[in-house]
Amino acid sequence: TGSTSSRRTNYTTGWDTTVLLVLLTLPFAIYATKFAQGGLLDALPEPHYIRSNNPIANLSIFSHMAAGAAITVLVPLQLIPSLRRRLPALHRWSGRLIIIAAVATAVGGLVYIPLRGTIGGTPMNIGFSLYGVLVLLTAMQTIRYARARRFADHYAWALRFFWLALGSWFYRVHYGLWYLATDGLWSNPQFTGGCCQTNANQSLFSSSLNLLGCAETAPLGQSGGALQLEV
Repeated sequence: TGSTSSRRTNYTTGWDTTVLLVLLTLPFAIYATKFAQGGLLDALPEPHYIRSNNPIANLSIFSHMAAGAAITVLVPLQLIPSLRRRLPALHRWSGRLIIIAAVATAVGGLVYIPLRGTIGGTPMNIGFSLYGVLVLLTAMQTIRYARARRFADHYAWALRFFWLALGSWFYRVHYGLWYLATDGLWSNPQFTGGCCQTNANQSLFSSSLNLLGCAETAPLGQSGGALQLEV
């Protein structure tokens, strides 16, 4: 009974944590989806620097946004232990959908950057390109080890992919908190301010740490906690 109660507590915490994370990321995902839809349909309310006369660049960046929005909301759902155990087929198929979306997200961004570049210039180009490569790498490794039934390796790469999948959301949360705390100190619309450049370089640095395995040490409940990623 004690162990049953403990398991129920863990499952409840897992659902609560995941639902909270989904609710926090949902506004970002909805905005990105609507913006991407407007861009793909050439229906943005006003001209935007992201959209150009290059159809390949437009398709790349707006597909990147739409697929990235889907990943941001769907990835946390993969963390619910009870859902995986009771509906393993759902976990596998939703995982495949997420991997497809990850490929579209990464490739879209990596195609767009050499064609148009980012608003922040070279530092942001480098940081975001590395970020895209690592999203693609971690996604491929996650499904590779799942198919090979090497679940310890699958866990490690899925954890890396989880943090990278939420990277765009964290990036914007950082900006929001900075603006609230400093009223936009060292920031400007051209993304050339000290805060903007630091944030771009932070993407490169944090992505590199993620690949080196620092994220594996995160206490995500490897022995039954709320955010465990066991298979």
